Order: sequence, then structure tokens, then C-alpha cells
Amino acid sequence: MNEKTTEELEKLRGHIDNLDQQLLHLLRRRLDLVGQVGAVKHAAGVPIYAPEREASMLAKRREEAAKMNVSPQLIEDILRRLMRESYLNEKDVGFKQVKTDLGPIVIVGGKGKLGGLFKQMFSLSGYQVKTLDKDDWQQAETIFDGAGMVIVTVPISITCELIAAKLTQLPDTCILADLTSIKAGPLAAMLAAHKGPVVGLHPMFGPDVGSLAKQVVVVCHGRESVQYQWLLEQIKIWGARIVEADAVQHDKAMQLVQAMRHFSSFVYGLNLYREAADIDSLLQFSSPIYRLELAMVGRLFAQSPELYADIIYAQRESLTAIGDYLDNYAQAVELLKSGNRQGFIDQFKEVANWFGDFAPQFQRESRAMLQSVNDMKMD
Repeated sequence: MNEKTTEELEKLRGHIDNLDQQLLHLLRRRLDLVGQVGAVKHAAGVPIYAPEREASMLAKRREEAAKMNVSPQLIEDILRRLMRESYLNEKDVGFKQVKTDLGPIVIVGGKGKLGGLFKQMFSLSGYQVKTLDKDDWQQAETIFDGAGMVIVTVPISITCELIAAKLTQLPDTCILADLTSIKAGPLAAMLAAHKGPVVGLHPMFGPDVGSLAKQVVVVCHGRESVQYQWLLEQIKIWGARIVEADAVQHDKAMQLVQAMRHFSSFVYGLNLYREAADIDSLLQFSSPIYRLELAMVGRLFAQSPELYADIIYAQRESLTAIGDYLDNYAQAVELLKSGNRQGFIDQFKEVANWFGDFAPQFQRESRAMLQSVNDMKMD
């Protein structure tokens, strides 16, 4: 570049830097306002996530952006990222306490990551929270004294045994709940061990979420649901969405949503390892969608093997779902071996027809995710 071009670029970049600084100040002001909104919501007991308000605001900003010849998708992407930060800020303000006369909440397994998250959320809502872990059972009587609710969040493999052996002497008015990712067995164990209110919960998210806004908590009702309605309202105030389900129906869905999916990721990672794949090289040649797929597989192996072993081995029925998947894979391989290209196309169309309107919907959703993945690439 010649000297004149360099000077022009530096001048323009200086203007951009000035605008970026102005944007930073505006962002700081916006976050301060969000903090004030959070304080008002805290006092009134309003959920931090208001889907109607969010949808309306995004629609207006998209319309305004189009009139200014700015990409509507650009402004939506920016605002969604800002809203995610806003939910984190609102959470730090705290939440209204729905049940003000509840005794202490005891979280069995509270030192674990998921137990720690729920301890934080209940504490932010003003409840007294105690934890009980494997080394605390000698003090269990003292810890449970006056408890208004006991929540079990321990490895799946020991959940039912622990409930049956350790939680049979709770006060009749105490709520007994669990956070296990399967529901039929733990729910039955709680109903057998405890005479009072019982409810099964499955948080459909990991403990690393910064906020419960837009997250889902599955609820499987057990006994005396009136006594724990406040709990469901409290979870909604945190921003999560409640989905009610039959325990058996839930567990059948988990065979596909969790067990089969995690097992498939495990096998994919195992295959990469045995093929001695060069991950650096794969990333160099990866499209955004493959990078996302590889990231999801890698995410699995960054976490606890015991946790995923528990999920996959929790239900013997998962073997059927996983076996069916492997059978379908084998049949597809035979189709490939036979060179039957038209057969592949016919099956592709058949599955696409089964997906129906979900296919284009997922295409739109994935496009936004892939753009984010591409934006984060550093090489």
C-alpha cells in the first residue's frame, strides 16, 4: 500500500475505534438498566425470561434495522447475545422467595456440580440451604431437622438405593424431590420411602449454564402436588420452562435423547482415537458444521466418564434403542456396499418427508449456530 492509502485507512480505523468505545459505554448503560429491571422483577416475583416481550422487541428492532438498511439478522444476533448477558446480570440481583415459611432445604449431593447450581439458585431466592454428602451421614439427623424439602442429586446408579436406605424417616410435611435424568425408578423409590409430598425433576441442562433463562425442567408428579406448586413457580421465576411428563414416557424419550445420542458420540470419539486421527488436521479442513459436530463429541470427553456411564447404563431398555440404531447403521452400510445410489436417495427422501416442516425449521436454526461457530474460528 502507498502512504496515502495507509493514512486513509488509519484515519477510518480511528473513527471505527471511537465508535467502538461509544458502543462500550452504551453497553454499560444498557447493563445498568438491566440491573434495575432485575431489581424490580425480584421485588414483584416476575420471571426473568418473558418470551412475549423478547419476541416483540426483536420484531420491532428487525423492522427498524431494515428501514435503516442494516441487516435484521445482524441486529437480532447482537440483541440475543446482549439478552443472554442480561439474564446473567438479572440473576445476580436475586429472586423473589415464593415460599417464605419453608424450613431448610437439604440437598443430598449438594457438593456436586448440579447440586451446587440449585443451592445457588435457592440461596439467591432467600432460602436456607444445607448440603449433605457421603461423609455427612453421621450428622444426618441434625441436618434433616426441620427440613421443608429434601432434594436428591447423586449418581443415578445409587439414587434408588440411597432413597430406600436413608430417606424413610423424613417429616410427613417435607417435600422429597430428585434431579435424576431418569424418573420412573427414582419416583417409585421416593413414593415407597416417604409418606409426604413427592416430585421428580429432570433439569434438561448441565451445571455449567450461567442462567436458567430459556432452560427446561421436566416435572413428573408424584404425590400431593398442591404442596409443591410453589416450587414450580419458583423455577419459573428463575426463567426456566416447566414441562410436565409421565415418568415412563419421559424415560422412553431419554433412551433416544440421552442414552443413544451419548453412546453414538462415544463411539464416534472411540473411532477417531483408533484411527489415530489428527484433530488439528481435521479442524484445518473442517466446514463449520463438522467443527460443531466435532466440538460436541469433544465436549463429551471433557466431562466425567462416570456421569455418562450412569446415563447410558441407567436403563436396560436403552440397549434396544442403541441396538436399533446400530442395525439401521449396518443396513445403510450394506446399501453403500451394494452401490445402490438410488436406494440411498429414496431412503433420504422418505426420512425427509417424515421430518416434514421440522426439516426447514432445523435448517434455519442450524444456520444461525453455524454462523456463530464460524465467527469463533481463530485460524
